[in-house]
Amino acid sequence: MIIGVPTEIKNNENRVALTPGGALELTKRGHTVFVQSHAGVGSGFSNQAYESAGAKLLNTIEEVYASAEMIMKVKEPIEHEYDLIQQDQLVFTYFHFASHKPLTKAMIDSKSVCLAYETVESKKGTLPLLIPMSEVAGRMAIQEGAKYLEKPTRGKGVLLGGVPGVSPGQVLVIGGGIVGTQAAKMAAGLGAQVTILDVNLDRLRYLNDVMPANVTTRYSNEMNIRELIPNMDLIVGAVLIPGAKAPNLITRDMLKTMQEGTVLVDVAVDQGGCIETCKPTTHEEPTYIIDSVVHYCVANMPGAVPFTSTSALTNATLPYAIQLANKGWKQASIENEELQKGLNIINGHVVYAGVADAFELPYHSVDKFL
Repeated sequence: MIIGVPTEIKNNENRVALTPGGALELTKRGHTVFVQSHAGVGSGFSNQAYESAGAKLLNTIEEVYASAEMIMKVKEPIEHEYDLIQQDQLVFTYFHFASHKPLTKAMIDSKSVCLAYETVESKKGTLPLLIPMSEVAGRMAIQEGAKYLEKPTRGKGVLLGGVPGVSPGQVLVIGGGIVGTQAAKMAAGLGAQVTILDVNLDRLRYLNDVMPANVTTRYSNEMNIRELIPNMDLIVGAVLIPGAKAPNLITRDMLKTMQEGTVLVDVAVDQGGCIETCKPTTHEEPTYIIDSVVHYCVANMPGAVPFTSTSALTNATLPYAIQLANKGWKQASIENEELQKGLNIINGHVVYAGVADAFELPYHSVDKFL
């Protein structure tokens, strides 16, 4: 198969979909890998490293899309790329369709095959291609939240870990999945007092057992959220419903009860956000303020640490990419139910229920295409 790896062109997105090591694993199996020149530079991977791995360099993004049977990306295609995607071309990337109608329409119109990293699901119900970026984003949520709590960035001026004689910061994490767990671990490691919410009692029992003493678990409901938020310094939204829009758990009116300079970090922003006042921001302009509350809503947080993120992503995606390249998307999806669940749009038809429901589009069973 011919695999194309274009340069990511989303604002401040420095990741690349494939490391040179990943390219080598594909080329040694007889596949052709085209990498756009300098696509890996932001992640610390040179053109020479790709060529040494057997990949071939192409100068422009147009050449990459025109040459490849499978496109491997990190972020969803943006408007400039819509017309470059070809009928029957397999696009393997994060899409998060349910929060972006124009993208959904464009991919339907392209009649391509869209296989979304974020909906590939294991038999255990985990999301193996979302986990590595969730781990990065969860840890970064605390790193960035701590920074924006500083007074020069209009935060409360609170040091999360406190110091002897001064209380540590208060952190609320909404959602006890991968993002929430990593965020709670990071915040606890800094010495903050952490409360983590979830609706899954089994998950809360697990977190209660494994988290350090400065992490408290609470059941997630509106009353508990309203009770907790007035005393919090940093609030992390970490709720994910696979392939569907995130629910608004912090509403606009709740901001009035928060203290001036409280920081909100919405990691679910690329799924529509679990904070009502959330809107996507970029690493260039990461924050905005509503009702004296600082909002950090960068939609590609792991893009700020691209060496770590690219390496972690390739570790997870490469086994699936090899299956797709060896067998083609159809046969690979027939043989591997995890890949089958990653299929969102096939040749103009929506085959993932969460996407169809989000925009009231016709839903088609994936079975008819396999």
